[in-house]
Amino acid sequence: MTVAATPAPSPATTGGQSGVRLARSRRNAELSLLLLAMVLVAAYGATVEANLLDTVTPDFWMPAAALGAVFLGLHLVIRFLAPFADPALLPAVALLNGLGVGFLRRIDLGEAPVADRESLAVFAGIGGRQLAWTLASVILAAGLLAIMRDHRSVSRYAYTLGLAGIVLVMLPAVLPSSISEINGAKLWIRVGGFSIQPGEFAKLALLVFFAYYLVRKREVLSLASRRLLGIDFPRGRDLGPVVVVWLISLLVLVFEKDLGTSLLYFGMFVVTLYIATERVSWLLIGLVLFFGGAYLAYVLGSTVGGPFANFYLRAEIWLDPFADPTDKGYQLVQGLLALGTGGLFGAGPGGGQPEILPEVQNDFIFAGIGEEIGLFGLSALLVVYLLIVERGLRAALAVRDSFGKLLAGGLAFTLGLQVFVIVGGISKLIPLTGQTTPFLSAGGSSLMANWLLIAVLLRVSDGARRPVTGGGGKAARPAGGPPEQLHGAPTEVIKP
Repeated sequence: MTVAATPAPSPATTGGQSGVRLARSRRNAELSLLLLAMVLVAAYGATVEANLLDTVTPDFWMPAAALGAVFLGLHLVIRFLAPFADPALLPAVALLNGLGVGFLRRIDLGEAPVADRESLAVFAGIGGRQLAWTLASVILAAGLLAIMRDHRSVSRYAYTLGLAGIVLVMLPAVLPSSISEINGAKLWIRVGGFSIQPGEFAKLALLVFFAYYLVRKREVLSLASRRLLGIDFPRGRDLGPVVVVWLISLLVLVFEKDLGTSLLYFGMFVVTLYIATERVSWLLIGLVLFFGGAYLAYVLGSTVGGPFANFYLRAEIWLDPFADPTDKGYQLVQGLLALGTGGLFGAGPGGGQPEILPEVQNDFIFAGIGEEIGLFGLSALLVVYLLIVERGLRAALAVRDSFGKLLAGGLAFTLGLQVFVIVGGISKLIPLTGQTTPFLSAGGSSLMANWLLIAVLLRVSDGARRPVTGGGGKAARPAGGPPEQLHGAPTEVIKP
């Protein structure tokens, strides 16, 4: 994807029938897809009960109905506050979120005594808590849409958000392990019975800063010093920002003991840099820096130990989980066995044994679901994720200001990278990480942060799809000030 801005339509192409077509908001299509998604969630819940209870209770539809009411409320908010937003985003995310709630209820049923399963309250257990978190997340997303009427307005606070993002990233690393560490990764802040993962919100704040910074520095970062094998490489003096982010990602890797978060932060910066400059060399430099740093951490973990020991242990488990399948490699081995047991078609919703998987409600929910819906079902879920990423990238291509392009492109890529990191860890493609599967895993931090991400994508897509014609078929420039040039194409300044 490039950042070349799409020229505003001319008066000759925005009048008449074409102008009518541009003005369609497609909210009715969104509503239809949303209802279909909730029907699928209800069918999933009924199948789970049929396999686990040998009957379908009269209340099987209630979780889907509650979710449908929540998502319908957000649909109404979008209809009034972002009427031209992409109609596929909300239904796709609602389907994933609904299936996540349904699977967590399936875990509750599977862990309950057989005699008590049929009487288990619909809104009890992990599934009930996830419903409550969904309600809070959707309200938060709706609030963001109400506050942020123009995606460019957030650029005013780019430096503040950048500083806040760095603080949120580093905070768990400096806190005592008793407060911040879970399963070897220092990603949390736990106080009493409440816990939050600040890094989930940090990625959004840092992306705003990256987009703002790169809009202003793209010309400098695009300059080349030499050409090697047909690729233009940047000047050495311009490597500073990449090196700084690389060092921060290594600090996350070493002190927070989490490869996934480190890869996520560094990857989203390098890709946003590539979108801004269109230089493949930045991707190559980023890959060399990250894998070089990870290998260095592995070598130091095997020789020095200390803060590098945890990453070395995770890498050793990744290389041979069956060396200690009952202790250190137990989680990964069970995940691989679950995926293998599922085969092509799975055991059916409610027909597997995901309860024996450690952290199946969080890190390994993809493996637990995979046992029951098989390779074909998992492929369908990945296609839904791919659809969300594709619609985000489409919004980035269509929006008429460079800040919006970088922001939407970075958000879409970040979501895709997070899915890759967690699925890659479960399938033994890369070492295990502490990341959660977006919209499926239990927990409030990840769910709220990812719904905020979707809200920003909705706002950007609304700006991208909104008609640019004035009355009488005359071309009207969108609000936001005079145009500027980005790679030779007309766009707008990012100040609202």
